Amino acid sequence: MTFVWGAVLAAGILLLVSPWVWPSRALAPRVPASGHLARLLESAGLVRVPPAGAIAASAGCAALLAAAAWLFTQVGAFVLVAAVVGGLAPFAWLRARRSRLMRSRRALWPDVCDLLIASMRAGMSLPDAVASLAESAPAPLRPPFAGFARDVAASGHFDSSAQRLKHALADPVGDRIVETLRMARQVGGTELTPVLRALAASVRADAALRAEVESRQSWIRGAAVLGVAAPWVILALLAMRPEGARAYSSPEGVALILAGAAVSFVAYRVMLRIGRLPEPRRWFG
Repeated sequence: MTFVWGAVLAAGILLLVSPWVWPSRALAPRVPASGHLARLLESAGLVRVPPAGAIAASAGCAALLAAAAWLFTQVGAFVLVAAVVGGLAPFAWLRARRSRLMRSRRALWPDVCDLLIASMRAGMSLPDAVASLAESAPAPLRPPFAGFARDVAASGHFDSSAQRLKHALADPVGDRIVETLRMARQVGGTELTPVLRALAASVRADAALRAEVESRQSWIRGAAVLGVAAPWVILALLAMRPEGARAYSSPEGVALILAGAAVSFVAYRVMLRIGRLPEPRRWFG
């Protein structure tokens, strides 16, 4: 135990002094993410975090929860369950962050379409109209468009800059808008404004419908969390007593804890599956 807590303290001190020991350097151009974990980080808005960082955070959370479980209960099976939960916690947080980010952005995309339509009606070219979103777009979406403005000013190539913009946005609706703009740039035509207007109306209707359904199904997620957490809180309280720790350290107690963990995981996943809405897939993402 002394070694575990010493390692945790050393890691905290290392993180505190890291800005001075390893100062930040100029960031290299980011390449499109490859791999499930890299795509998860990208869609969660953590485009500069390497997959190794997420794995290290998972290992750290697993060690921390396992140490806390051993400190309070000293039940090996409970420590194992705590370590697994701690290892999965960062990935669950990433998925929750991705969902929140997509929900918050879903209501902003119609405004982006309206701004593009207004800019093109004012006589701006397509690259200039997209670059102007760095200043006129809603605040959460401005950084990717600012990067596009810098890319297109440096290279003058709209298609490659739009591809990097799509990877920076990492959003299904953003993919639809960027691919529509790329097609309009490549083949030309006069139907871009009606297409963007129809896309904005479709996204607004989809966002309103999803908000209504999610508000009605929010109790499913709450019931799943409560149903999974409550038995384990009671188990932890019982295991903190000496007689409880001895009972749960027996072979029958270990089997009970492991079986309960498996049942809790399956039930939680089933409840989430029942309350999950289908998410749109990314276009060539």
